[in-house]
Formats: sequence, structure tokens, C-alpha cells
Amino acid sequence: MFPTIRNKLPNKTTLRVLTVTGLLCFVALPISATSDFGYVFNSFSFLIWGVLVMWMCAGFTMLESGTVRTKNASVICLKNLGLFSIACITYYIIGYDLMYTEVWHFIGKPFTNGFGHGPSPAEVALIAESADGVTTTSPEVLKNQKATMSDWFFQMVFVATTASIVSGALAERVRLWSFFAFIFVLVSFIYPVVGALTWGGGYLTELGFVDFAGSTIVHSTGGWAALAGVLIVGPRIGKFRKNGTVHPTPPSNVPLVTLGVLILWLGWMGFNGGSVLFLDTPLQATIMSNVIANTVMAGAAGVLTVMVLSKVILGRMSLLAVLNGAIAGLVAITAAPNFHEMIWLAIVIGAVGGFLCLVSMRLFDAMKIDDVVSAIPAHLVAGIWGTMAVCFTNDVAVWVQFFGIVVVGAFTFVVSWIAWYLIDLIFGLRISAETEELGQDMTELGIETYPEFVQVIDHEMYAEETEQTR
Repeated sequence: MFPTIRNKLPNKTTLRVLTVTGLLCFVALPISATSDFGYVFNSFSFLIWGVLVMWMCAGFTMLESGTVRTKNASVICLKNLGLFSIACITYYIIGYDLMYTEVWHFIGKPFTNGFGHGPSPAEVALIAESADGVTTTSPEVLKNQKATMSDWFFQMVFVATTASIVSGALAERVRLWSFFAFIFVLVSFIYPVVGALTWGGGYLTELGFVDFAGSTIVHSTGGWAALAGVLIVGPRIGKFRKNGTVHPTPPSNVPLVTLGVLILWLGWMGFNGGSVLFLDTPLQATIMSNVIANTVMAGAAGVLTVMVLSKVILGRMSLLAVLNGAIAGLVAITAAPNFHEMIWLAIVIGAVGGFLCLVSMRLFDAMKIDDVVSAIPAHLVAGIWGTMAVCFTNDVAVWVQFFGIVVVGAFTFVVSWIAWYLIDLIFGLRISAETEELGQDMTELGIETYPEFVQVIDHEMYAEETEQTR
């Protein structure tokens, strides 16, 4: 019996023929079938890369909650969860349309297709027809090359990343609801206008400005907004002594900070890799591979540079500076990771980004600018460098890149300053000295992040502040 069955099975030669025939049939598929495949693959790509970028919110949460003192860690967790939710809803209602729909120089038209940004009429019709047993995809659906809401999701998680930058810089001294009020302004107006000027096809795009994945559009925008807030709200109590020295506030959980940076590094694969936008041809797959390779090398170069130089500039080997060096290298390469010649330039760009971040950390301390997680050096300073470094890898005028940085910086900083000032005037920005001493977790949330540990007040720091206010 068994020999008879075996004789009926195809031999190796037959299997090879069938395999080759199948491949040829796939290549010879009708245009509509290959278009279906491209549409599905592009949509899936947007969703997967978007999930990775969304995972960066977890990275920011770990980074920030591990950097602040334990008495403020729970508030950091709530802030990051809240800002993502605000970004999600506002970008659906108004943000996406302001950024991409019928953009006129610097702003789009909201509510053009009704309330919020939903699936296209052709996609709605496709779903309705499927209920009646019709499964043919219309040319109107395929024309967009991807599902409308997959694109919305991918763009939305970039907004949340911008907002997360602000959270860490102003930690431990800003009222919770005042912070959320500013985030609403940032994600519903400031970021969409910056995006319309650039990715939306507005004025800066018309000039030839290049920012592939957002060194300026995402990271510098978040940095400028954070800088305006830091200047208005001021440093934490006792952070800077009378003699000009900095009172150290070591992180409460170093492994958590390190985990946060590694999560961010992973998410950056979606951030930069997904910005290729499509993945339905060998060309795009090749470009995406180069983008991810350049991104990884730039981050590594930032780490090694700070490891070598932190002893010279800071007087000690600083793990936190090294971690920020990784972020700075990643931020710097984000403006143009899509080059394929002279790959070694990715190492140079990342190394310079790490160096500038390290120097800026020292400079900001000298200027008494209190940035809890060094978000401004890592995102703003490295973002400016990365945007200018585009000139080394792309055919773009230096003045165009510089002008784009100035336009985005001036707009974001001025509008952010006004927003922070008005929020301070109406609601108040700064928590009370008592709240700052006890921690926002207990006073605003009624919870202790680590209840097993007894909170110890730094009496030296607060005594000095008390003397200054007498």
C-alpha cells in the first residue's frame, strides 16, 4: 500500500517545476491583483511601524519616571498616558486636516469631509459592499495606495512623540491640568501648522526644505515648546545654589531610565524606517533597510562619543549623559537617514549630535535652565544639527535648511511662550513649594509610587531656598 501511494507523490523535479510555475503565475498576476497586494502591504506596514512609534511613549514614560525623584514618578506615568490620549483625539478631530487637507502655504482646512478624519467614501463603500457579498476592491480605494486610517494612525503617533518631549523637561514642578492644557494647544495647533509648512506641502516644502522623519518637525518642535515652558516656570526649588553650583538630583531608578532609552531606540526603527512610507517595491525595501542601518549606527556613535568625552566635559563618566548621547545621535540622523552612499556619514552625524548634546547639558546648567531629563539638549540642539547635516547627504541649499529651522523655531517658541504665559495667568503653572517638597504623587494623586520606601526630605536644599525667599 505505502509504495503505491509514494509512487503517486510528485518527485523533486516535479516539485521544482510546480514552484517555478507558481512564481511565474504570481509575476504574471493581473495589475489589479498586484495593486491589491501593494495596498494591503503598505497599509500593514503603516500599522506595524506606527505601533513601534507608539511604543516610544512607553520609552518616554520609563525614561522620565526613572529620572525624577520617586515622589513624582506616578504623575509622570499619568502625564504620558494623558498626553497620548489628548494627541489621539485632537489629531482625529482637527490636527490631521490642519496638517494635510488642502494646505494653503502654512495651514490646511479642517472639517472638509465632515467631522474628524475618517475613512474615504470609497473605503466606506467597499466595506458596505462586502456585507452584500461583493469583495472586489474598487480603483478608487487602490488609488490611495494604503488605507486612510492606517496613514492617520502612523501620523498621529508622531504627534504624541512631540508632546512627550515636553513632559520630561518640565517635570516635578508643573501642575497636572496646566500641563495638559498646553499639550492640547501643542497637538491641536502648533504641531499641525509646523507639519503643514513642511510635510503637508506648505511654504517650506515649496522652498525645498528637507526633513525626512522629523529632526525639526517633531524633535525640535518639542524642544522649542519645552524651552519656552522651562523659562517661564523656572527651575525646581534648590536646584541651583547661591554659589552657582548645581544641586544634584540623581535619578530614582537608573535601570528604568536605561530601559526607557532602549525602548526609544527600538521605536526609532519605526520612526525612521516607517517614514519611507511605502513598502511594495524592491526599491522601497532597499531604502528602508538603509534607513534603519543608518539610524542604528548614528545612535551607537552618539553613545560612544559621550562615553569618551563625558569625563573631559563633565569631570566624570556619566551614564545619564551617555543615554542622552544615544537619543541625540538618533535625533540627529532623523532628518535624513535615507542616503545610500558614504554610509559612514551616519556615524559622523550621530557622533556630532552626541557631542553637542553633552556640551549643551553643561551649558544649560551654567545658564540655570532646569531641564530634568535633558530633553532640550537631546531633541532641540541635536535636532538643529541633524537638520543642517542634511546638506551633506542631500542636494539642498544650506540657507533653505537654516531658514526652515528659524521659521519653525520662531513660530513654535513664540506661540508656546504665549500659551504657557496665558495658562499661567489663568490657571497657574507652578505647584506650591509644599507640594514640590512632598511630591506631586501624594498631593495630586494621593498615591506613593514605591510605598515600601520611606520618603526622605532633602532639608539642605529646601532650607537654602527658604533663606532666599525671606
